[in-house]
Amino acid sequence: MKLKPNAQHNLAILTSMGLRMTPANRQPAYAENLFKLQGTSAESNVATISATLGKNVLALTKFVQGSPMAEFIKRDLRARNIQFVGREVPQGGPWGYRHQFNIADAGYGARGPVVCNDRAGEVGATIAAEDFDLAQIFDADGVQILHLSGLIAALSESTGKACLAVAEYAKKSGTLISFDLNYRASFWKGREKELAKLFSSVASLSDILIGNEEDFQLCLGVKGPEAGGKGIETAHFIKLIEATQKAYPNVSVFATTLREVISANTHLWGAIGCMNGVWTQVPLREITVLDRIGGGDGFVGGLLYGILQGWDIEKATQFAWASGALATTFETDYAHVLSEQQVFSIYNADARVKR
Repeated sequence: MKLKPNAQHNLAILTSMGLRMTPANRQPAYAENLFKLQGTSAESNVATISATLGKNVLALTKFVQGSPMAEFIKRDLRARNIQFVGREVPQGGPWGYRHQFNIADAGYGARGPVVCNDRAGEVGATIAAEDFDLAQIFDADGVQILHLSGLIAALSESTGKACLAVAEYAKKSGTLISFDLNYRASFWKGREKELAKLFSSVASLSDILIGNEEDFQLCLGVKGPEAGGKGIETAHFIKLIEATQKAYPNVSVFATTLREVISANTHLWGAIGCMNGVWTQVPLREITVLDRIGGGDGFVGGLLYGILQGWDIEKATQFAWASGALATTFETDYAHVLSEQQVFSIYNADARVKR
């Protein structure tokens, strides 16, 4: 894939930043009075892989002016080596704007994870393309990959229009577009026709398209195995991607994770990748899970890092698989990456002590 040369930013994301509250000691939220707090968004989770490995990453977002929680989020992004630009919006009183809360119980054993999203008054839902100096970001500075997800695209009518407008501008400037479909039924309810049209438009601009069998069928209307079915066969997914590629010929890279849940702490984890018709697969392997939330984002982040490095699809998919597995070993919903060697040691099942 051809990356824009001499670009200041290797990766840019459009995102609505919020706060993640995780009950201590893997307890359910209703039974715990001690919580850990972090900044969160699916897109920043993805970006953290490249950012912590030294790539120049820029978040396009929005903040509540004067909010201590906005300051907390900014410090969180800086700690991950993620730069950001974003308008400051007055709160407008106690019932005005705020950053969304994501209350995430990691589950334990036979008790599965439970995630509660509290997004009323979310400042990020007001994001518009006009909030950003696109000429400066994409033309003057330059961006190699713009990453979008279905979560920010479906968040509101405003963010959906922003995703499309920013993607169109970025495409004209020579930036590659990455789109993680990330279907969420609660976001799509009552907006199916509107979002189907939007997602199709963004996918038509995309060079990299990521999603599972449910995502491709419910977001893009591609026919395939029963959406949400358990134990999808690789051959079925390949047929699904081949059908998607006919509908979206601009896409060069397709990828998905494969997951079978044994318990909250034990998963079978695999991956499939395709670049310009060349297929590769990481077969299902058992991984031990501390917190599954963010594993898929880690996979996407690893894949984009591999593309930025110029790796072939086999190496990029292996790195993506291991980045996702690494993310599930942290209490945060993103992976704190030390080095490429650390990630590849996970792929190579080398858990020996490093001295």
